[in-house]
Amino acid sequence: MAEPIYRQIADSLRQQIESGELAPGQQLQTETELRDHFSASRNTIRDAIKWLISLGLVETRPGQGTFVVKKADPFITTLSADTGTGLGGGEGATYLSQVTEQEREAFSPAPQVEMQLAFGDIATHLQLDPGAQVISRHQKRYIDGTPWSMQTSFYPRGLAAQGADRLFEPADIKEGTVRYLAETLGLKQVGYRDWITVRTPNEIEAEFFKLPQDGRVGVYEVFRTAFDQTGTPMRLTITIFPTDRNQFIVNDGQVPPLQPHRGASTKKSLANPLPAVMPPLTVSLRWRPQLGSYIGADQVLCLVLAHDGVHFPPVAQARRSCLAWVGHTGNDQRPRALSDFPEPILPPPAA
Repeated sequence: MAEPIYRQIADSLRQQIESGELAPGQQLQTETELRDHFSASRNTIRDAIKWLISLGLVETRPGQGTFVVKKADPFITTLSADTGTGLGGGEGATYLSQVTEQEREAFSPAPQVEMQLAFGDIATHLQLDPGAQVISRHQKRYIDGTPWSMQTSFYPRGLAAQGADRLFEPADIKEGTVRYLAETLGLKQVGYRDWITVRTPNEIEAEFFKLPQDGRVGVYEVFRTAFDQTGTPMRLTITIFPTDRNQFIVNDGQVPPLQPHRGASTKKSLANPLPAVMPPLTVSLRWRPQLGSYIGADQVLCLVLAHDGVHFPPVAQARRSCLAWVGHTGNDQRPRALSDFPEPILPPPAA
């Protein structure tokens, strides 16, 4: 069976993008020019562009046109604690050292410090009464000049009252807050718990990270709760990572350092993107009509991708963000064009 015309047009443009004929950041021809070039209707050209958007190859800019997406070189964060210092990956000096090891350059402006009231997740993770005062220290972080993450740490107000008043200063604490609190108050961080979720970005995050407004690129939200020697939460750090430029590693036990592969440079080999063709996952899925999505029956991490178009990206694209690909359309809450879904995607059960 022949492929639809819009797919043939999309494949032609995709080959131009992958070959470099259409370079990252380059503008595609206008809709009228594409219609004339391919002798196709307006709707066919629009469906082809939608397909390329769903693949993450192009993006539309209101009033400007359609452009080839500039792919970010993913950065790998080791979330598990450093065996030497016990400090967690992705923050402070450990974060800076991980960036340097991958031959990248990190930059963070001075933190924005505020007094806030703890509600919801903040109060829950810090085990505080709703409305309790907390000190927040917020930083936007860049790698190679590109917005890479947003991090906010929350500390109970009582720590400053006990003598840790540098938490109020809008400047980096050079020795790190873990060491500062240990030396100032005798609070020793003995461990931390990471709680990782995936969601669509809010408007502030989408603007800072320059993400598509339709939510097709999600964000990881990592809740890290640090505990002192009495088992009391002493800090909550929430970090937002866009899924299109971040990968994570968790080490357990005595493992050797991650090494470059096949003689490639550390930067390129550690951040090698997934291949376009991947073997199918074996995941048991069940339909959740209230969410309009497939969720792993064994609660594997899945990313829900909502689109207004007819088609969805291939599973290889989404696997950069989750273990199993799921999605739904905006109207009927049921997947369409199931032929586009690789196994083991299953149709919804009969009503």
